[in-house]
Amino acid sequence: MDKKERKNRTLAENRKARHDFFIEEVYEAGIELIGTEVKSIRMGKVNLKESYAEIKNGEMFIVGMHISPYEMGNIFNRDPLRDRKLLLHKEEILKLQQLSQRDGYTLIPLSLYLKNGRVKLAVAVAKGKKNYDKRDALLEKAHKRDVDREVKERNRM
Repeated sequence: MDKKERKNRTLAENRKARHDFFIEEVYEAGIELIGTEVKSIRMGKVNLKESYAEIKNGEMFIVGMHISPYEMGNIFNRDPLRDRKLLLHKEEILKLQQLSQRDGYTLIPLSLYLKNGRVKLAVAVAKGKKNYDKRDALLEKAHKRDVDREVKERNRM
């Protein structure tokens, strides 16, 4: 593994987020973890699917993120679904609070990754899609795939 690959590595991704939401803004946040949780995350045993972020008393937390207990850890393992504090500047938290209080907007995690050896979380301000928006996005994706396939076939000839 070379230096560049070791610096930034995606550990988990919330693929459903881009399908279910329009992403407005993305912020990078640190996350407060216990030692065995970090080991478990590095092994890729984390799930962001049903998680979201919320602000309580001027602090930001991620709710519903599942980190499987570390197999080698014993009494040091914590609850896999506990709320974890996100580390952001106070101004960023206030801005995110204002953005998320608009009608239809929420804070969702997009990905969990390593940056210079530290675990970071990409949090997005997002607006929920309606069913017809999702269908339109799937149709666009299918059309793009068909066009790419045609271009590739023409280039072969």
